Amino acid sequence: MLLYMSNSAREGQSTPLHSVSVAGAVVREDGRLLAIRRADNGTWELPGGVLELSESPEAGVRREVLEETGIHVEVGELSGVYKNTGRGIVALVFRCKPSAGTERTSDESTAVAWLTPEEVAERMSEVYAVRLLDALDGDGPHVRSHDGRRLITAQ
Repeated sequence: MLLYMSNSAREGQSTPLHSVSVAGAVVREDGRLLAIRRADNGTWELPGGVLELSESPEAGVRREVLEETGIHVEVGELSGVYKNTGRGIVALVFRCKPSAGTERTSDESTAVAWLTPEEVAERMSEVYAVRLLDALDGDGPHVRSHDGRRLITAQ
């Protein structure tokens, strides 16, 4: 039986707060990867977002990719788990393949593009590019941490 204690019962210790997000590393047959330019900050990332309480990770990936890009996907294997230590976000990234739909932007994306691995490395910050590139290598699932700007090497 799992017991939860209130903060006051733990005498000054705070309960760690984390959110879980999901993302799709969508790979086309020609090796291009699906990416969005976020509407809120203009950065290029893979499509994804916060997992809702009532949904499975796979259902969350399908929903997020469709909402942000207009692309339906078949969700495959977990390719990586990534923790943003500064914001307490744990991201589950699944390799996916497109199954239907047409690229379109949304309230959350100002551009949708199929990028080569080289373009991913050029356009995205390291902490997001590695998620897509990890999905290509087939050696996952990878487990990595970052501080929001750069990867943290394991010690």
